[in-house]
Amino acid sequence: MKIKLAAGEKKDVTVADGAFARDFNEALVHQAVVAHMAGARAGTKAQKTRSQVRGGGKKPWRQKGTGRARAGTIRSPLWRGGGKIFAASTRSFEQKLNKKMYRAAMASIFSELLRQERLVVVDSFTVAEPKTKAMIAALQALDVTSGVVVLSEFDANVFLGVRNLPHVDVLTVSGLNPVSLVGADKVVITVAALKQVEGWLS
Repeated sequence: MKIKLAAGEKKDVTVADGAFARDFNEALVHQAVVAHMAGARAGTKAQKTRSQVRGGGKKPWRQKGTGRARAGTIRSPLWRGGGKIFAASTRSFEQKLNKKMYRAAMASIFSELLRQERLVVVDSFTVAEPKTKAMIAALQALDVTSGVVVLSEFDANVFLGVRNLPHVDVLTVSGLNPVSLVGADKVVITVAALKQVEGWLS
């Protein structure tokens, strides 16, 4: 299939139907979004068992003859500074989503963005200097006020230019995720990045 480039650019770009013409699978996209957000959650701070606490390798005193209770380590749960008997471990909220399902979800998202005309393809996207004003002008030329800019590689001027724009984010293809794409009003992507996405999802 062919995708028209943004206004002012006459040429089209040809991409694979398997990556940009899929039906929208809402259940799969929801699963990918939930899995991504769950993976970003931090578990509670873990406690340590007696085997995990530092120190306590030497028996504090001999077994018999001191009149005191037997002790094998100063890191016993009965001692101050010792480990916990039933220590709380850090909970992982990670959800498994295999690569084939993840790629299918991302292809479904890109296809839906294209159908809803929320995917803005440009030949290149750059600014002359890392200034917020320059970035706003570049986005206004594409009729974009909020969303995500996807680049094929890191561009310091673009990344620095959006720091003061709360509703605009910049990602490289390697940093793409379903949450950023689904929540974006518009996704501006360069042809080079589009080809990388095509190769990844096809």
